[in-house]
Amino acid sequence: MAIDPQILAYYQRMAEQFAGRAMPVDPPARRARFDEVAAQSIAPDPEGMSVADIEVDTGHARLPVRLFRPADAARPRLIVYFHGGGWVIGSPRTHHTVAALLAADTGCAVASVDYRLAPDFPYPTPCDDAIGAVRTLAAMRDTLGVDPAFLAVAGDSAGGHLAAVAAREVNAASAAPLVNAQLLIYPVTAPVLTTESYRAFADGPGLTRDEMVWFWTQFIGADALARGPETADPRIHLMAAAPPCLPPASVVLVAANDVLRDDGLAYADFLVRHDAPVITIEASGMTHGFARLQSEAPRAREWMRRAAQAFAGMLDDA
Repeated sequence: MAIDPQILAYYQRMAEQFAGRAMPVDPPARRARFDEVAAQSIAPDPEGMSVADIEVDTGHARLPVRLFRPADAARPRLIVYFHGGGWVIGSPRTHHTVAALLAADTGCAVASVDYRLAPDFPYPTPCDDAIGAVRTLAAMRDTLGVDPAFLAVAGDSAGGHLAAVAAREVNAASAAPLVNAQLLIYPVTAPVLTTESYRAFADGPGLTRDEMVWFWTQFIGADALARGPETADPRIHLMAAAPPCLPPASVVLVAANDVLRDDGLAYADFLVRHDAPVITIEASGMTHGFARLQSEAPRAREWMRRAAQAFAGMLDDA
């Protein structure tokens, strides 16, 4: 499927800018490179958006959180957001515009969590941070001035993985579901790198198979990655076991030209098989990471707006 011309132009510009500069192999340097790249696509906040940096204490860690709140929402619903970056790179800063536009498009407050990163904090720490952040922010809803009766999670790429893990674990431990809905944007769902989309888009653009091998290795280690589909841990392989309770209402957005396309589609099917209400959207012309490129490509902006509107509609029914 053809890639959007403006997305291709963006990657051509990045290739020219970083020509002769090899991709760093150590995590700190790779984070610095990603920060430099991501900063170029940060856009001004939507009109009326308030942004505040707070901190939450999960009992295991104190995590920075960037809170986005539409000005015209008196007591908005809350979405807890987890940024992408292969569990290794990224932050609420690199995904600032993603979270701000999600808040504007849904009318919800968005709490973007700065969870600890692998390999400094490998599995299960990012998962534990996500679970702890959701529980803590849920308990803070009155203090934050958001709807105390509703909670959603969202995330892109590895952040989509963490959002799904948190929703599953928090709801399983609650007498009644705490997480009502989830928005998963081109999520990582399994350490399986042999799908059709991995073969078709192994060399990118946006994300390559080799990069996903590196990210998974930093997160869970080479031995666990080698087990791949045989892993029985549902916090690593989201489809390794049946969910312990009814999954939340879900919107799953995938990019048509992405190694992770089939990850998202498989997980959407898994949710349907376990009776969750699911809306699946396949964004034609898009590559991995297009949520960060809404300022670069109008079609990327339109796909994200469409997913947010579908999610907002689902919230009304959840």
